[in-house]
Amino acid sequence: MIDFENKDVFKLKQNDKYAQKVKDLLLDDEQIIDSFKSMRDGVVFTNKRIIAINVQGLTGSKKDFTMLPYKNIVAYSVETSGTFDIDSELEIYFSAVGKVRFEFTGKTPMLAISKIIASYAL
Repeated sequence: MIDFENKDVFKLKQNDKYAQKVKDLLLDDEQIIDSFKSMRDGVVFTNKRIIAINVQGLTGSKKDFTMLPYKNIVAYSVETSGTFDIDSELEIYFSAVGKVRFEFTGKTPMLAISKIIASYAL
């Protein structure tokens, strides 16, 4: 499983490329909402869960997929970007897993992400 305490793991920017990496994992009624990519890793938000992708090895052919279902969210926090601090953050607390933290770059629509999480987790 991905070490979510390592801040260097995720510095994400919106990118549709990672949506293709998880298509074989999706359920029949599951739809991709948005996807984000860091240097090698990525995160995909669906209507049922968050899928974190950790690309491993020199060639990147080995991947770790961590499934984080919305139904296990007990609390979450969203920090939007500001004038001087252009990064934004999402902290989600999952039962049995603990805190998962994602950092986003640029103008990521954090309030839209918050609304998506709320619509499926509440």
